[in-house]
Amino acid sequence: MQNEMTMTPDTQQGIVGKICSVRDLLDRVPHDVVALIARLSIAAVFWRSGQTKVDGWQVTDSAVYLFENEYRLPLVDPWLAAHAAAFAEHLFPLLLVIGFASRMSALALFGMTAVIEIFVYPDAWPTHGTWAVCLLVIIAGGPGRASIDHLIARHFRACRAAR
Repeated sequence: MQNEMTMTPDTQQGIVGKICSVRDLLDRVPHDVVALIARLSIAAVFWRSGQTKVDGWQVTDSAVYLFENEYRLPLVDPWLAAHAAAFAEHLFPLLLVIGFASRMSALALFGMTAVIEIFVYPDAWPTHGTWAVCLLVIIAGGPGRASIDHLIARHFRACRAAR
């Protein structure tokens, strides 16, 4: 009598075939889509953080206060850190959204993420790890074709080919 839990070779191949089909389908997700979602989502996180630090064109006293009393970064004046963070949290997300200097912008925000994780909120590693993955997708794979960087690279390839 055959055990009902025992799979026949045909059943095993059917399951393996289905798993392989799903994997093959997932392999078709283009990097361009992944990179665009990574750029837009991480840009929103940092932009919103930057918005909490400013009132109009001014860095708020409360932002400086946070850098003085809660964040306490070593070796950096709190006033300077608050202004630099507010600037970076507006500039680099904007560059990511338009896809210009994307890898450099992602690298800068990756550095900020590391500083935040190491010196400010070390217990928030699940959140910072998620940010890091979005940024590493852009750093390692580029911003994708929906970017100014791609248009510039394509232009320079065309110029080189014309020589």
